[in-house]
Amino acid sequence: MNTTIRLMTHNVWNCNDNLPAWKEKGFDCSAEARLPGLMRVYRELMPDVIGCQEVTKKIAGLLQDAFTAEGDLYAMVGDGYTPIFYRKDRLSVIESEFFRYSEKMDGFDGIFNDAGSKSYSIAAFESKESGKRFVFASTHLWWMRSPEAGMRPPYPSGVQEHSNEARAYQLGLLRERLRHFEKQYDAPIFIVGDLNDGYNSTALQEALKSGYLHAHDIATDFAEEAVGYHYCFGDGFKTEYYDKPFEWAIDHILARNLKDTVIRRFERYSPDYYFPISDHSPAYIDYSL
Repeated sequence: MNTTIRLMTHNVWNCNDNLPAWKEKGFDCSAEARLPGLMRVYRELMPDVIGCQEVTKKIAGLLQDAFTAEGDLYAMVGDGYTPIFYRKDRLSVIESEFFRYSEKMDGFDGIFNDAGSKSYSIAAFESKESGKRFVFASTHLWWMRSPEAGMRPPYPSGVQEHSNEARAYQLGLLRERLRHFEKQYDAPIFIVGDLNDGYNSTALQEALKSGYLHAHDIATDFAEEAVGYHYCFGDGFKTEYYDKPFEWAIDHILARNLKDTVIRRFERYSPDYYFPISDHSPAYIDYSL
């Protein structure tokens, strides 16, 4: 029996309270004000699993309360800023874990985890319909750029030496941990998240060389080319999406050990109502399990 599963990655923007610049312009960027837009996205797309980033404790609580109010459809696993929400009516959790990346990286000076927000959550799922299994990881990597990398427009970012190495190191830790899950379950492995770097980056290329495939590259029916990113920060938001090629995108979905699993769609969701909600458009895949 084949089952279609929809997996999503979504950076929801870790802004808890309204900010002065937004107030002055007559807008509200608080978590409470943005929650209806987040819920509208989930209601319209109905993902089976959502790998989130930048989820504060306040935002996690608001989302859990909202999901409960709408039929108690989703449950949460994981922790920190990278929890996983999943549909309880379709999936069962077999095993899960959470890991926060360290601030320090051996051999390099600097701090590579601000506010403890860079982490990963992993969950092994079983489909209630087909009994088939898959492993899903949500992660958020270090955000600054290395000085030698040049600018990464249109994404605003600070500069810190060895940032490229930090992202590659963090993603490498996750890949290494997922080897346990692959050996344990011999099931498809998915990594989703805000990797804070493009397709040609060291972190992404090392993942591809280790056997991961980018959903964009193997989608059979549709592969999104837009980056799914727009200006939405502490000083306000703009009502246009950046027109940049796919290689510039920083939100990714990677897969490994697919066997007979077919990824049919890789898409980003960027409706007009979404501009004041988060700078990152959610990205998702549909695949046959």
